[in-house]
Amino acid sequence: MFLIFGFRTKDRFHSSAVRRCDFCGVTAAQSLVQRTTKFSLFFIPLFPVRAARWIRICTNCGGAREISRGEALAAA
Repeated sequence: MFLIFGFRTKDRFHSSAVRRCDFCGVTAAQSLVQRTTKFSLFFIPLFPVRAARWIRICTNCGGAREISRGEALAAA
C-alpha cells in the first residue's frame, strides 16, 4: 500500500495598487497575494499547516516583501 502525502503552497491574487517599490524605487503596480500552505493526502489539500502570509510583489522588478495582515487589509 502506498501513502502519498506532502505540502502544497498556493498563491491567491487579491488586488493591485500603484505604489513605490522598496527594492527598485520605481512607482509601479504592486500586486497583493495571499500565500497558504496546506497538508495534502493523495493530492487533496486537507488542512493548513501554517498561517496565511500576505505578500506584496512589484510588477516592475519582481521583488517580493511579506507584509502584516493589517497592512494587507488596509491595502485591499
